[in-house]
Amino acid sequence: MRFLPREEKFFHYFLSQSKFIAEAAALLHEGCRKGMCAETAHQIAEIEKKGDSVIHEVFHRLNVTFITPLDPEDIHRLAANLDDVLDGIEEVAHKVQAYRVAPTEPLIRMAEIILKCAKSIDLAFAALSEDKPVLEHCIEINRLEGEADQLSRTAIAELLDTEPNPIQVIKIKEIYELLEMTTDRCEDVADELENVVVKNS
Repeated sequence: MRFLPREEKFFHYFLSQSKFIAEAAALLHEGCRKGMCAETAHQIAEIEKKGDSVIHEVFHRLNVTFITPLDPEDIHRLAANLDDVLDGIEEVAHKVQAYRVAPTEPLIRMAEIILKCAKSIDLAFAALSEDKPVLEHCIEINRLEGEADQLSRTAIAELLDTEPNPIQVIKIKEIYELLEMTTDRCEDVADELENVVVKNS
């Protein structure tokens, strides 16, 4: 099913944004696994700036385009949700680097879940361009979000039980919550995509 024509600029922007998300998520995972250096955090911040430019262009075109391939509200929500994911990744990277948080198993695993979500988002938008099913990718993102939610709860409980330094507790807990929130934002993209596909099928 093609509801976003190949020549339509809105589709091009969504696909560009999904590529940025996948690229930033890969860098985040690497930084959480090896230790987030300032250079990696900077690279993610630069990707986030590129993503902002894409989203601003989407919003501009919405204001000047009379006929759009989807309801303007749906385009706006998809763009905003994609922007939220990239913002979340950038914020996590900044906090991990600024707080000098060393790699932990939950940190690495949650960053890996975000990377898997990002790949599924990219696959979903790529599937649209090839007239392939999208819902399977949305379902996978929903499953991953549930996994992240459970992992976050367990990790925070263990942190409170084992970390004697209250400052470290505050820092690491905030990062775990940001990671889980970023998977929530990935799920928002999946839910909106599913809504759009159903409405236009």
